[in-house]
Amino acid sequence: MQAWLCENPVGVDALTWKDLPTPQPKAGEVLIEIKAASLNFPDLLIVQNKYQMKPPLPFVPGSEYAGIVQAVGEGVKHLAVGQAVACLSGTGGFATQTIAPAALCMPLPAGFPMVDAAAFIMIYATSHHALVDRAALKAGETVLVLGAAGGVGTAAIQIAKALGAKVIAAASTKEKCDLCLKLGADAVINYGTENLRDAIKTLTEGKGPDVIYDPVGGDFAEPAFRSIAWRGRYLVVGFAAGPIPALPFNLALLKGASIVGVFWGDFAKREPKASAAAMGELAQWYGQGKIKPVIDRAMPMAELKAAFAHMGSRAVMGKLVMVN
Repeated sequence: MQAWLCENPVGVDALTWKDLPTPQPKAGEVLIEIKAASLNFPDLLIVQNKYQMKPPLPFVPGSEYAGIVQAVGEGVKHLAVGQAVACLSGTGGFATQTIAPAALCMPLPAGFPMVDAAAFIMIYATSHHALVDRAALKAGETVLVLGAAGGVGTAAIQIAKALGAKVIAAASTKEKCDLCLKLGADAVINYGTENLRDAIKTLTEGKGPDVIYDPVGGDFAEPAFRSIAWRGRYLVVGFAAGPIPALPFNLALLKGASIVGVFWGDFAKREPKASAAAMGELAQWYGQGKIKPVIDRAMPMAELKAAFAHMGSRAVMGKLVMVN
């Protein structure tokens, strides 16, 4: 097998494409021939030694991927050789083959494209957990999605619309705002040219959004929270902008609002039945055409470093996918 190997987590430039022995699955594991692997923000953090999970060195990055089961380990009953699966295991995806825990593999229905499958679990599971489980979003409520043209942002728009909510999508360029409208957003805010608080006030007629979905953090967090509706729920999803904001607690008091953490990874480990039920609903929605990953572009696996550079340019709309 071949893989991008991280032997020293000092950044993308230190990754090397190497020939490695093809491993064999142990009990509870499967060997997957990788057809596609998506690029996610944690994939950048992990090779910079900045992610909360720090795998033993050396490791192969690539948290999310899809492919064909080539071998199964002892005790694996729900997967078979030749079966198409998607997996979110945290590492291993930027390769031609990988070993994955069978319990983390999602069997794919017939006709599910590999590129879509590789870009599915992280963004939709995160956004479903955030909006359905953590925010208890109801039909008719208003959701403000920050960073709305990114991977989780595009998923949040589609899920919120599937739930019957009104969606205000905020993004940094006209092109990104146009994409959000195509995905079903009811209104957009270009925070590259508009004042975020003023625009929110206008679009919600002064009420503010019931739910704020924030995978960005940084400078927009406080003005967004100051705009939240009474009893609003502010979803802390991530910090793609870099800085982790510090919100004054009195704002939560004055608004009767909740600051709600969203950590899908631990949710899936601690509440596996609830997580599996959510994935089942998402697969059903995909089959019904309610949700579909936005693919910025598919690139050859050999061009991983160029893909990281493109992601760092903040020009990505949706997901980047590497293909073998």
